[in-house]
Amino acid sequence: MANYADFQIGLYLAGLGGELPAYPLTFAGLEAAAQAKMEHRLWDYVAGGAGDEHTQRANVAAFERWGILPRMLSGAAERDLSVELFGHRLPAPVLMAPIGVLGVMTDDGHGDLAAAAASASSGIPMIASTLMQDPLEEVAAALGDTPGFFQLYTPNDREVAESLVRRAEAAGFRGIVVTLDTWTLGFRPRDLQHATFPQLRGACLANYFSDPVFRSRLAASPEDDPGAATLHWAMTFGNPTLTWDDLAWLRDLTDLPLLLKGIGHPDDVRRAKDEGVDGIYCSNHGGRQAASAPALELLPAVVDAADGLPVLFDSGVRSGADVIKALALGATAVGIGRPYGYGAVLGGTAGIEFVLSCLLAEADLTMGLNGYAGIAELTREVLLRC
Repeated sequence: MANYADFQIGLYLAGLGGELPAYPLTFAGLEAAAQAKMEHRLWDYVAGGAGDEHTQRANVAAFERWGILPRMLSGAAERDLSVELFGHRLPAPVLMAPIGVLGVMTDDGHGDLAAAAASASSGIPMIASTLMQDPLEEVAAALGDTPGFFQLYTPNDREVAESLVRRAEAAGFRGIVVTLDTWTLGFRPRDLQHATFPQLRGACLANYFSDPVFRSRLAASPEDDPGAATLHWAMTFGNPTLTWDDLAWLRDLTDLPLLLKGIGHPDDVRRAKDEGVDGIYCSNHGGRQAASAPALELLPAVVDAADGLPVLFDSGVRSGADVIKALALGATAVGIGRPYGYGAVLGGTAGIEFVLSCLLAEADLTMGLNGYAGIAELTREVLLRC
């Protein structure tokens, strides 16, 4: 059985012929290279967060407070990182988290398709955002045999929401991830300083502009009057009135697994489970929404309350070691956000594939060098507070 760590052997061997890695191997390197390449407003949108961005920094610092207890002579020369998720056997407990401007982060302006192609080649599932530059049907087709998930920002027009979910199901997505913490934008000073954000300029609205129900609400087609279509999107994007009473409606829209993203309180987890949700996604939106809301600190209690229900996690994941720590705290699978987004900026599909390979190699080595051969061995007992 091949180990993901073999990726680094390939880099060393290529170096014998004078070939250096095409992209940076650390998050800091990816971040700096992406910043140097991106338009400044788009960079601030992607890299920025809510308030003074303390929550973003705290997300990263939370991982630094955990260490992994090493066990030697344990026979971990070969590792199995595969996991079961909603009936699918995944090669590793990693997913690409939704990025709402991914489509415009690549040179060709088709970042969602680039990520889907990377998903198809790596077997790492993509959670595709509602905010895509290409219609969801095209992105789903590019996933190949790798299961993909569709993330829903629930609009205040129920018929548009229903249309998006049914399109996602028909296109072949394998689950619906409903984001709860973004019914309006968080207070983001970087974006406010520019007095704009990408969607108001018409970016990444392909799923709306291609939707028959959304188009029926317009006096003119998005092609003829993109400004009016964008304004209508802005008026319908969020649903501040969404409550627990609406969960039955969301549940009835599809037979696909339904996950709630942004859940952090154990009582909310238990209620979601009682209401028939199939999975919980513990996240603080990468520190972009409610400033001061923690993420990793909430994960153990969320897992306990889920009581066997799959729990996904993202926010602050910067390395393969971070992935292992989140798994040890109980996550079923871990979402990667900005790292692969920066890979998309630097090299499209190839850049994303490189970043995923680095993360998986580091996760694999972190397990092996610490003496753990399988995901089931990663429990809270393997972690130490630093």
